[in-house]
Amino acid sequence: MVEPTFDRVAFEIGSLPIYWYGMIIAFGAMLGLVLALYEAKRINYDSERLVDVVIWSIPISIVFARIYYVTFQWDYYSENLGQIIDIRQGGIAIHGAIFGALLVVIVYCMRKSMSFWKVTDILAPSLLLGQAIGRWGNFMNQEAHGGETTRSFLQDTLMLPDWIVNQMYIDGTYYIPTFLYESVWNIIGVILLVAWRMIGNPRRGYIFLSYLVWYSIGRFYIEGLRTDSLMSGDLRAAQMVSIALILFGIVMMILRRKAKRYNDPSEKGLFD
Repeated sequence: MVEPTFDRVAFEIGSLPIYWYGMIIAFGAMLGLVLALYEAKRINYDSERLVDVVIWSIPISIVFARIYYVTFQWDYYSENLGQIIDIRQGGIAIHGAIFGALLVVIVYCMRKSMSFWKVTDILAPSLLLGQAIGRWGNFMNQEAHGGETTRSFLQDTLMLPDWIVNQMYIDGTYYIPTFLYESVWNIIGVILLVAWRMIGNPRRGYIFLSYLVWYSIGRFYIEGLRTDSLMSGDLRAAQMVSIALILFGIVMMILRRKAKRYNDPSEKGLFD
């Protein structure tokens, strides 16, 4: 019998278990902030305001991520109300987190007379980096995986190390590591977005909108492989949202084809 490589619990403080899931999410958020601050310094942007945006965004995005998840699992949570706030073992949805974070950015930029597009261009690669790292929390929880597979496929075809292969052995069956697919897809996206931002000086808003399109294309495909999708009737919620975000991103890039360049320092309005 194959034993999983890792336990969900990283360590305990007295009788309080500290889960890998939360630690990995926090680590991803921290690295994302470091990347955003580096970019702010590079383009002489107000890093203090950027930190304020992130500090407000993190808790609110987690709340929205949980609300999103619970909404699509209401049949269960309506009978287990006490578990609604328990996220120690997972149960948050990234689309909810994105919507929550965007709401914070809009409100903050409106109050501080900052450009929404400029701020989201700075934060988009950071968000994608956080998502890439956060998927390893799913790995520790043995969730967000695909359908059944074989050890040979994981070892010989995907050429994964034993510590990943063993963790994908769940209740007597090996599963496709879709968490890994998405993590790799997101890392590639981070590299492309950062390179474009540093070298290309695109139209303001294009980095953020490209993030939406890139992430959503990968998520649409990978979601189709998963066995634990949130459903809206007979449809996978994440795939429907992904299609909407792809269309939104493309349409907005067309509409903003004459917008200011990313490196333009002026900010005259919320959607400038």
